Amino acid sequence: QVQLVESGGGLVQAGGSLRLSCAASGRTFYNYHMGWFRQAPGKEREFVAAITRDDTTYYADSVKGRCTVSRDNAKGTVYLQMNSLKPEDTAVYYCAASSRDNYPRGRSAYDYWGQGTQVTVSS
Repeated sequence: QVQLVESGGGLVQAGGSLRLSCAASGRTFYNYHMGWFRQAPGKEREFVAAITRDDTTYYADSVKGRCTVSRDNAKGTVYLQMNSLKPEDTAVYYCAASSRDNYPRGRSAYDYWGQGTQVTVSS
């Protein structure tokens, strides 16, 4: 069982930056693939970024070049650095964990989810 707690969301002006954090419980964090998803009002939850247990990274086209996902296994934490934020980035951001070697962009690949953190970008 893994518990995930996100933090770092908030209100930021367009063009600004935020760094989201997701702290995971448990001693085997290094063994999990980690993902970030987001859900805007009235929309489905969508893939943002992922980092595998061997540090391979994946990004949605909508955030590529503006976001960086990283992990610190010693701290049991995954990060999402978001730069050049746009109003369309406004959403609740969720982190997720998976111990299975599945397609990292799909929601069904992940077994554990955090409660989410709100990101609001004003124009």
